[in-house]
Amino acid sequence: MIGKWLSKLGAISLSLVSLLPFWLLYVVSDILFIFLYYIFSYRKAVVRENLRNAFPEKSEMERLIIERKYFEYLADLAMETIKCISISKKEVQRRMVPTNPELMQYYFSKGKSIIAAAGHYCNWEMATLSFGFLTDKRRVIVYKTQSNIVFNDFFNRTRSRFGATMVAMKQALRKMIEHKNELTFTVLVSDQTPASSEVNYFTMFLNQPTAVFLGIEKLTKVIDCVVIFYRIDYIKRGYYTYTLVPLVENPKQTKPYEITNIHVRYLETLIREKPQYWLWSHRRWKKKPEIAI
Repeated sequence: MIGKWLSKLGAISLSLVSLLPFWLLYVVSDILFIFLYYIFSYRKAVVRENLRNAFPEKSEMERLIIERKYFEYLADLAMETIKCISISKKEVQRRMVPTNPELMQYYFSKGKSIIAAAGHYCNWEMATLSFGFLTDKRRVIVYKTQSNIVFNDFFNRTRSRFGATMVAMKQALRKMIEHKNELTFTVLVSDQTPASSEVNYFTMFLNQPTAVFLGIEKLTKVIDCVVIFYRIDYIKRGYYTYTLVPLVENPKQTKPYEITNIHVRYLETLIREKPQYWLWSHRRWKKKPEIAI
């Protein structure tokens, strides 16, 4: 009971902080960076190990530069994510700008639903708000349920503020079958670590065998929809563009694991271009092939 009340108090506090203007949030971010990087060394060992394993070809100095840039961006990302709680539609449209929104209508005009793979890259939370402005068709965000029920409900309300439907990962297949005769745009963050019971496939990702979800591949073959990548690019502090990148148009013609490898490879290419914008403090490689098999 005490934990539940503390969670509610935390949610209320975040809502109040989100009312601060962006310029003030970035002042807080600059201070937060100092605490994360220099004082608390927040998961610095995890970040350092992940970068070393992912980029063995880079020098230690090159990796340290990426590390520092990552923590600077992580602080910004934390403040921007909090801002998403109260940000207006107009402000989202100004800060998260589509480069090719016509692609969505192109596939809908052909009677094809769309599944978009995304990664923990740049501000994916603001992106989930922005894609709701692209179409009046059903918009679905598939999410991984958090253990804290209060925060799980709190962030789901935030993500669905502009009309998106939140669907838990375990219910995604059933929901998509229910709406298979309806045109939908569904987004899944594809680089989460699956639970031990769901580890069925490993692929090479950032120089390491990596357990990956097969959800996108399974869903798209069931309803025969197009697979795209929801690419986000950092422009300047607080401003982004996003691009809908076609990956697979005929999923039923693909081989097993082909779709999974295609969207994983695309994300890897994106990360290698500007690595500081990916979530390096995540313990992504806890699952090992010799343990899972």
